[in-house]
Amino acid sequence: METEKPRCLKCLLREMDEEAYMRQLHRYIELLDQDVKAARKLYEERLEACKACDYLEAGTCLACGCYVELRAAVRKNKCPYRKW
Repeated sequence: METEKPRCLKCLLREMDEEAYMRQLHRYIELLDQDVKAARKLYEERLEACKACDYLEAGTCLACGCYVELRAAVRKNKCPYRKW
């Protein structure tokens, strides 16, 4: 039986395995307060715009350095190049 490592609260992202990192990222998005969280449709539209952008590389915006899934999840956030 494989056991999961305990979650480290003081880890850097580079110290996490990729699966743990993805779980943490999605957990963060899920737990955003509803008053700051973008509506699901808006979130998906933003991600589609990012996917079509030349600045996207491995989930990171090379224009500003953000993780696009995190930036897109917050309603008040904007694309630095006004693509959304």
